[in-house]
Amino acid sequence: MTLFSSLNRFSRSRASWLLLLIFVLFFEGAALFFQHVMLLSPCVMCIYERVAMFGIGGAALIGLIAPSNPLIRWLGFAAWGASSYKGLALAMQHVDYQFNPSPFATCDLFVTFPDWAPLNQWAPWLFEAYGDCSKIVWQFLTLSMPQWLVVIFAANLVVLAFVMISQFFAIKKRNPIR
Repeated sequence: MTLFSSLNRFSRSRASWLLLLIFVLFFEGAALFFQHVMLLSPCVMCIYERVAMFGIGGAALIGLIAPSNPLIRWLGFAAWGASSYKGLALAMQHVDYQFNPSPFATCDLFVTFPDWAPLNQWAPWLFEAYGDCSKIVWQFLTLSMPQWLVVIFAANLVVLAFVMISQFFAIKKRNPIR
């Protein structure tokens, strides 16, 4: 069985979408650990990146509904791709704020959500920003948090590309036990 036909089969299982959701929950849990245990103040860009990660979680929930249904699966792929792309763009902008500081290019002071979804008012412990976007407050293996988010969101797009390509490969029947 080829890699792509295996990926195609896996993408049609609930396990694949559950794995994506677990991935999101792990990273959201890490973000909350940094915020509430390590007391690192999230900035506006951090909150927007958090929302993009929740978008990937929403994509996983869509895929969990009926992964064998092509329409549902492709809606999940679309949401996964859009959220990953937006998260990557936000993380790259955040990295630029950190490594190319300028008084003319700064992030907003307050998060801005639509009137119909004021997330920062509904759950301020999760969506309120009070940090500075240009400060590097944490590093691991010489990368700052937004640099890690670039890696994470880019990896999501790479994995998604492989999974989407796999949709065009036939699923081969498994060999029966001899």
